[in-house]
Amino acid sequence: MYSKLAFRKHSAGLSLGLWTLFAVATAQAQTDPLPSWNDTVTKQAIVEFVRATTDNTKPTFVPPEERIATFDQDGTLWVEHPMYSQLIYCLERVPAVVAEKPELKDVEPFKTVLTGDREAIAKLPMADLEKILAATLSGMKVDQFEAEVSKWIASAKDPRWKRPYTELTYQPMKEVLGYLRDNGFKTYIVTGGGQDFVRVYSESTYGIPPEQVVGTAGGTTYGYGKDGKPFLTKDPKLLLNDNNAGKPEGIHLIIGRQPIIAFGNSTGDKEMLEYTEAGDGPRLSVLVLHDDAEREYAYGPANGLPETKVGTFTQELYDEAIKDGWIVISMKNDWRRVFAD
Repeated sequence: MYSKLAFRKHSAGLSLGLWTLFAVATAQAQTDPLPSWNDTVTKQAIVEFVRATTDNTKPTFVPPEERIATFDQDGTLWVEHPMYSQLIYCLERVPAVVAEKPELKDVEPFKTVLTGDREAIAKLPMADLEKILAATLSGMKVDQFEAEVSKWIASAKDPRWKRPYTELTYQPMKEVLGYLRDNGFKTYIVTGGGQDFVRVYSESTYGIPPEQVVGTAGGTTYGYGKDGKPFLTKDPKLLLNDNNAGKPEGIHLIIGRQPIIAFGNSTGDKEMLEYTEAGDGPRLSVLVLHDDAEREYAYGPANGLPETKVGTFTQELYDEAIKDGWIVISMKNDWRRVFAD
């Protein structure tokens, strides 16, 4: 049997051991830049790339001004299924537009949208969706549009998770954004979504200021109010379709530097990744594959996943990624968790 003194010493040893283990675990958590990632080769590749490009003793060192990282948004930074969030916003804005213009009540596609029939709405052709986008995203002052989007973002909830869309961002990707910025990278959103729409919430949601958002952009017209104060009105004129080849074109137009890191998730991001890889020096191109139907969604059709019209990731894109040495993230295997909680 232990004496009281021996027991105290033994207990102190146990306490010290437990505290040591706790301290080590805490230190590891604090030093792990990507705690929501599983310890796979994918995580290792991202970390090693950052280390290689920020260590000025290595030949792979990249000066801070050249550390440009671009990220697609829908399907790369937040949920895009079953429908793009901005399209949901536009559909929900139709009643307000019709109230202002009653003559649209019996005109397609507004008539179909007003029925609320989701199956019928899903079958609307692209030409009809473009009419809805033009009617709900233009014709108002820029300040008015920003106020409407802010109000919607604050109240709208995803039908599956019953949570605001801004809470359906991918925690592993937000960690990558923060990790890169901590290491001198400048992070940009390069999205096929509306530039003005994404700029409303990009800073509070991703830590990316509006001037670092490159998106599909429409024209504006400069004018004066009755009080003589100037303002901008959003026009239905398309200036930049920031998808496919439009992404590298938008990067050149807005950023003016070629990225050394690019993240995407669909065929619409292919040219951005190709453009990134075309530069000299170290490059990192990454695609997110949605293969986790339980925690999020599963779609492709790469690797035999279900077909989709939203965020299509074809087998051809997958094969190109493997051939060119791009990283393909398996949401199911590489991410310890998908959302923040």
